[in-house]
Amino acid sequence: MRPDRAGRRRAVAGYTAAILLASVMLIPFLWMLSTALMDEFEVFQYPPPLLPADPQWANFPNALTQLPFARFFLNSGILAVCMVLGQTLTGALGGYAFARFRFAGRGAVFAAYLGALMVPAIVLLIPRFLLIDALGGVDTIAGLVSTELVSVWGVFLLRQFFLSLPRETEDAARVDGASEWTIFWRIALPLARPALATVALFSFIDAWKSFLWPLVVTQSLEMRTVEVGIASFHGLYYANWPYQMAAAVTALIPVLVAFLASQRFFTRGIQLTGIR
Repeated sequence: MRPDRAGRRRAVAGYTAAILLASVMLIPFLWMLSTALMDEFEVFQYPPPLLPADPQWANFPNALTQLPFARFFLNSGILAVCMVLGQTLTGALGGYAFARFRFAGRGAVFAAYLGALMVPAIVLLIPRFLLIDALGGVDTIAGLVSTELVSVWGVFLLRQFFLSLPRETEDAARVDGASEWTIFWRIALPLARPALATVALFSFIDAWKSFLWPLVVTQSLEMRTVEVGIASFHGLYYANWPYQMAAAVTALIPVLVAFLASQRFFTRGIQLTGIR
């Protein structure tokens, strides 16, 4: 077999496998969209239909007006913006400090810091709530946001990125009299744009899909986020699946837009953070 033919076959096999894997990933989203367009009782037919007999496009506006989804989207937007800014800033500062500064016990501190990644988030839920409750932050934006401003994973990723940057540029700036803050702000931070975009994207997705913490720390309907609002369609004895899926499809749009807008930086950041 000629080498070029073998190469083409391997390429075809690779593309075929990628298409099959992508199809498997897309099936739940296509099912969600199909359910969103079904009649309320069509969902309970057996066997369940793959496509709606008569697409109910009115499910989308009806679902979004059953509950104050405008307020839900606003709350999720505020949470997402604060988490993106907070986790990106603290991740950059912490990552640069661990990558460049020499201080006693740096390795032990970083190891202890990474140990927080092994603690399940559910274990910290009650202590976080008790702390926020003691500070009077329950059912407030401040209480919703305050414990989400630091990401251990973000600090780790940005530390790995800063370690991959050459020191020669920073040393040249020090010779010219630049302060450490100037070096960080004007040299290291602009070079870290791909990694910063990666942290920002993951922070946004984490904020937008956050469910358990907003459910616990908020009490009134006006303070709920999108994910908690979507769950409100599912009661103890009744569930309107088309409305719930229509709201879920609408809530998915900001995540898709954010990912498509930062895809280039996201891919570049994943590549570079693995280089030492």
